[in-house]
Amino acid sequence: MQKQIIIINGTGGSGKDTFVEFCMKYGSVMNFSSIDKVKEVARVVGWNGQKTEKDRKFLSDLKRLTTEYNDMAFNSLKNAVNQFQASDYDILFIHIREPEEIERAANFFNAKTLLVKRLGLSNIESNASDANVDNYPYDYEIMNTTLEELDKSAQGFISALKSDVSKKLIVDHNDSDN
Repeated sequence: MQKQIIIINGTGGSGKDTFVEFCMKYGSVMNFSSIDKVKEVARVVGWNGQKTEKDRKFLSDLKRLTTEYNDMAFNSLKNAVNQFQASDYDILFIHIREPEEIERAANFFNAKTLLVKRLGLSNIESNASDANVDNYPYDYEIMNTTLEELDKSAQGFISALKSDVSKKLIVDHNDSDN
């Protein structure tokens, strides 16, 4: 299988991490979040790891500030993608919330985008990162209804990724013969 990068998003509690965990059962998956480095900085200044509305706003604001200052989150994405490219993993999931950052990363890394939604769950509106989750034209969308269904969706998603790559390789190969 050719290596693939999937940018994953969804409001807090939608099941993104659970979906990725299920995908790990069906494919060789690496997982990374654009906010991991921001969380490291946040811990240095006293953030305790909670995800209250105040914490979410703090992390969102800190990511924006570090992006403006030295593009920290995007540079950490580049490092993660380099590690992925040198690894045996086939699929890299990158968690990104902000639509402009999703677009930037999708173009830079030639990545596909995925939105995970949970039935009956409203978007978090306390900060710009969470409030704009739906403001992007994702390539794929997964509806999280039950754990069993989410597991089936993960299996189907990995299977589809594998078959899409195979089809693309066949099309590309046939095009080069002409």
